[in-house]
Amino acid sequence: MATTWLTTAEAAAHADRARQLITAGAARIRPATIRQWATRGHLQAAGLDEDNRPLYRLADVARAELATRARALRLVGITSPSPN
Repeated sequence: MATTWLTTAEAAAHADRARQLITAGAARIRPATIRQWATRGHLQAAGLDEDNRPLYRLADVARAELATRARALRLVGITSPSPN
C-alpha cells in the first residue's frame, strides 16, 4: 500500500472531511489545528516538501484526529464503547 503524503493544509482538509462525516459538520479542522497537534506531539511530520513545509502521512492524520476526538468526548463525560 502506497503512503499518501499531505501538506498541513491538505491534512487539515482531510481531517475536516472525516470529522464532518462523523459529526454532521459540527467541527472544523484548520491548518492551525494540524500545527497544534504537531506541537503537542499528537502528530509528527514525516518529511518536508520542496519548500521545507512539513508533510504528514494520511494514516497519521486520521489517527491524530480520532485520538483528539476521543479525548474531547472524554472531557465532556462521553466514553466510547469498548470493542469486543
